[in-house]
Amino acid sequence: MAQPIGADDFLPFDPAQARIGQLLFYDKILSGNRNISCATCHHHDLDGTDRLSLGIGEGGSGLGPERRPGDIGKRIPRNAPGLWNLGHREVSVLFHDGRVERDARFPSGFSTPAGQHLPEGLSSPLAAQALFPMTAEFEMAGNAGENPVADAVAGAVWQGWPLLAARVAAIPEYAERIVAAFPEIDRPDEITVVQIANALAAFIGTEWQSYDSPYDAYLRDGTPLPEDAERGRKLFFGAAGCAACHSGPLFSDQSFHAMGLPGFGPGRIRKHDPIPRDVGRMGVTDEPQDAYRFRTPPLRNVALTAPYGHNGAYPTLRGMIRHMADPVGARRRWQPQLAHLPRVASLEDYDFVLLEDRLETARQLETVEVRRVPLSDTEVGEIEAFLNALTGANAADRPLGRPDTVPSGLPVD
Repeated sequence: MAQPIGADDFLPFDPAQARIGQLLFYDKILSGNRNISCATCHHHDLDGTDRLSLGIGEGGSGLGPERRPGDIGKRIPRNAPGLWNLGHREVSVLFHDGRVERDARFPSGFSTPAGQHLPEGLSSPLAAQALFPMTAEFEMAGNAGENPVADAVAGAVWQGWPLLAARVAAIPEYAERIVAAFPEIDRPDEITVVQIANALAAFIGTEWQSYDSPYDAYLRDGTPLPEDAERGRKLFFGAAGCAACHSGPLFSDQSFHAMGLPGFGPGRIRKHDPIPRDVGRMGVTDEPQDAYRFRTPPLRNVALTAPYGHNGAYPTLRGMIRHMADPVGARRRWQPQLAHLPRVASLEDYDFVLLEDRLETARQLETVEVRRVPLSDTEVGEIEAFLNALTGANAADRPLGRPDTVPSGLPVD
């Protein structure tokens, strides 16, 4: 049985910093071409996600399922994860492959793709994570030759951060607010990306706290769950084996497992790799035993964050439950039409090419870690009912929400 959580289980975040973070989260000033914000893929109207299997980043327009791809050269390789409870004290690893995690061996306290170049002073794994989408070419930075930020990160990711900090510091409202909210600086010219990342973390870490679900009422007060959800609870923690990985207060062991999800999209191509695959955790550790392993996603408010899987392979919870109970069989039955991908004519021949590679499919399925768990349709529905009971009663009522305007004057999605 998972433990209840409450306000004291979260890292302390400064409210003034969170209000700055709210503005920055929606401000396109943090993108290379000033045309996309963090909120574009994690919008309040979409419960902190974009509801696409693989997102449309730099070069697109619009939001969520209606986002138009324009002339993009590549989809975002992985599904945009939900933001719920990422400020919890037990969160130690972020991204689907865990490429941001606490690590005392580094001066910053975190292991990230920036290595020793990650600045010190970041408040949490969430702050460290916030640095990377804004300097990712296909997410927010743009293509080399289009803007100075993209040109800088083409050399090294950390070379773009001072340019973004200078942009923010040059806006009087941001400069005044940041100097007032961060005691370690006294002047606008002292603003760095550290204050930007910590403000974003303060916003995300407070805005998406959620611990008032029917299951929380069951844990705290003994309030009975609906009958089908109660049967699902017993399956989840019992015969179905879900809690072997979905454990702890956030329903995640924060570890990595290979579950044989179908490969599609651009992948995260590694140097010298000839095919567009995504090897998951192995891309971080270079350890063969980590091939095709991905982080166990937390499950609070999971009913709000479709589609499911590291690449959004399944549009429904039922589909994902069936896959987790029988990864090999479900993989063989999976069809491309289950993926929610805005049509991009130039990418259509490429999107599903990996599914045609029988050797790659065999390699992925050989790594699957769990045995098949026979579940009837009724039992799948009961587990789904339990997962729905993890949805917060006030999930739609966020403390700050979407701002009407941002200090840069750029349009707000």
